[in-house]
Amino acid sequence: MRIIPAIDIIDGKCVRLTKGDYATKKIYNENPLEVAKEFEANGIQYLHLVDLDGAKSNKIINQKVLEKIATGTKLQIDFGGGIKSNEDIRIAFESGASQITGGSIAVKNRDLFLEWIAKFGATKIILGADCLNRKIATQGWLENSETDVIDFISNYEKSGIQYVVCTDISKDGMLQGASNELYKEILDKTNVKLIASGGVSSIEDLIKLKNIGCEGAIIGKAIYEGKIMLEDLRDEM
Repeated sequence: MRIIPAIDIIDGKCVRLTKGDYATKKIYNENPLEVAKEFEANGIQYLHLVDLDGAKSNKIINQKVLEKIATGTKLQIDFGGGIKSNEDIRIAFESGASQITGGSIAVKNRDLFLEWIAKFGATKIILGADCLNRKIATQGWLENSETDVIDFISNYEKSGIQYVVCTDISKDGMLQGASNELYKEILDKTNVKLIASGGVSSIEDLIKLKNIGCEGAIIGKAIYEGKIMLEDLRDEM
């Protein structure tokens, strides 16, 4: 299972939210490149980079942060937040993203998202399936829908999607464990490569996700709050 630390960006700074609430913003480092370099120095190969400013706007905002990390490290970066147009995805890839995660766009403009899968390939495009009470949420989790998360993933799997990042918003930033039952159900009902996100608080949580069959696990606040030490992740990579 791939271990994928997260860096969330607001105003160019490394932050974390709780349950996606922008009012809970906590700044951990004003230089995200420093954080990324520390990850790399501890053997990390992958990074989940989220443009939270972009997520609630209509375009990518923090591409300069992406570019700095991509040129300053060898991390393979999946980038999301604000990717809502052909221009946005062009900027993201040209700025150094290895993969793009599309959430809101996959809900609101299915045709365009399918075009991206066809153009760039299923290994380059990740489906962002963020949900609250099993219903898909969009616009940086500020808007809810009536779309069931399993149906959402299944429909896109039929259209060629392979990678899915699924965040249970109720678990995000709570440090109380991941949404294991939901992930089991997704893996029972689909054949996607599932990346779990939200709630990871310990090495034991990672072991559970690995045993469930997740392809990757994203870790955020647990690293920043010292619940999981980077050196302890080496055995899990």
